[in-house]
Amino acid sequence: MCEIQEVLPKLSNAELRQVEEAVRQLYRDRHAGVIFDDAYGIWAEDDQTSAAAEAFAVLARAEAAHERPKAR
Repeated sequence: MCEIQEVLPKLSNAELRQVEEAVRQLYRDRHAGVIFDDAYGIWAEDDQTSAAAEAFAVLARAEAAHERPKAR
């Protein structure tokens, strides 16, 4: 993993696009939790979970702010 992290910053944008496409293809081939797949990329179960957690956090903060007594 460290080797990958060392090499990625050294790649050109074109090379990074090739890496990204290769990773997307691996997810597709493995059917690894892919929920949505189009020309722009893959939306996987991990993405869905993360987005839901962020949305629930926003709702919880709004709810907590609404429940606080207002200063007079």
